[in-house]
This record gives sequence, C-alpha cells and structure tokens, in this order.
Amino acid sequence: MGSLDIAKKAAAFKAVDEYVKDNDIIGIGSGSTIIYAVERLAERVEKEHLRLVCVPTSFQAKQLIRQYKLTLGELDTHPELNCVIDGADEVDSNMNIIKGGGGCLTQEKIVASCTERLIIIADYTKKVSYLGEQYTKGVPVEVIPLAWVPVRKKIEKLLGGQADLRMAKMKAGPVITDNGNFILDWKFPPSEYNWQEVNEKLTMIPGVVETGLFVNMAIQVLYGLSDGSVQRHIQD
Repeated sequence: MGSLDIAKKAAAFKAVDEYVKDNDIIGIGSGSTIIYAVERLAERVEKEHLRLVCVPTSFQAKQLIRQYKLTLGELDTHPELNCVIDGADEVDSNMNIIKGGGGCLTQEKIVASCTERLIIIADYTKKVSYLGEQYTKGVPVEVIPLAWVPVRKKIEKLLGGQADLRMAKMKAGPVITDNGNFILDWKFPPSEYNWQEVNEKLTMIPGVVETGLFVNMAIQVLYGLSDGSVQRHIQD
C-alpha cells in the first residue's frame, strides 16, 4: 500500500471509529478516501452488530453501500443525519473546502446540510494554506445545460479568471452529473477571497445549481499522514 493509501485509510478509519455509533444514520460521501470509510463501516457492522442506515451522496456511494451490504437509506425517509463523512479536493487553513472534482458537489452539499456533524477525511496532500495552492482545476460549478454559456460569461465578468466546461474523457462531449447537468470549473485568479461572498455571488447567477465551495460547513477535518497517523483540524 502506497503512502497516500495509508493516509486515506487512516483518516477514514479514524472518522468511522470516532463518530459512528449504533442506530446512527450516516451520510456517505464520494471519492477514493470514502472507500476506506465504507470498508470500516462494514467491519464494525459485522463485529459489533451495529444497526446503521447509510445515505449516499452519489451513484458511486450508493454502489459502495450495496457492495458492502450496508443498509441503504434516502433523504426522503431520513432527512436528519447523525453525521456525514466525506472527502475533499482541497482544504485551506480556515477550513474553506473545494469539493466536486468527481462531479458530485450538489448532492454532497445537500446531504452535508442535513447534519450538524460534517466530518471531512483527506490525505495530507489536501491540506493547503489557501485554496488553489495545489488543486489547480478550479472551483466546480454545476449548471443547467441550457445556461452554461451565459453562466460562464457572467462568472468571468463578475469574478475574473476562466470558467471552462468540464469535458468527459471516455465519451464525446461534456461531463454529465448525476443530476443531468454540466460542470464549469472556475479557475480563479490569485487573490485574497472572502469565500462565503464568492459562493453567494456564484449561486445567485441564474442557471447555477450549486458550487463546490463548502464554507463554514465542516466541524472537523481529519488528515491522514503517510505513517498512518492522523492530524486533526477543528473548526474555531
């Protein structure tokens, strides 16, 4: 197992061991680190006979829940969650987070909004001083297909930088989200940002469904390190 996988597994196992208890309803995020969290959930269910309901944020998360034979739930029957465990593409020193590199940002944010305990798990490479330091793909913005061109122009006029339509790699045309929408990746110019204000400006543009900016949402970030230890970042 490489150092990144060791780090991801450490963070995921720590989150599941600390925040999950019997009879909990858990939001299951998306991404490579989450695979280890679901693996640990399955281990604990088998060993401790926990009764859990798992609410997915994406098709991938739903398939993982089924693969590990965990109980699948939905928000329409479980609108309040005990905690949500999810990954991140980048987290700055103020716990501003970019998510959505995998395209699940809207469902991730909806599920995250249904708990008071959003726990982010990530490997050490996701920890940065400022957003954009390492993750150079930009802030994902999910848009209605009809509106992607005017939304792109408005983002670039309002905030500068460049908003690119995310193209698929294994098919012709753009990436299609689980909601049937497109994604613009806003590559923002270097600057001092109030990310709460930026998020509000983006979401106010007609045609924007949601952004990958998670601001003042997570209560804790667990960073797995290459030696298998975990570093904790708690919201001030």
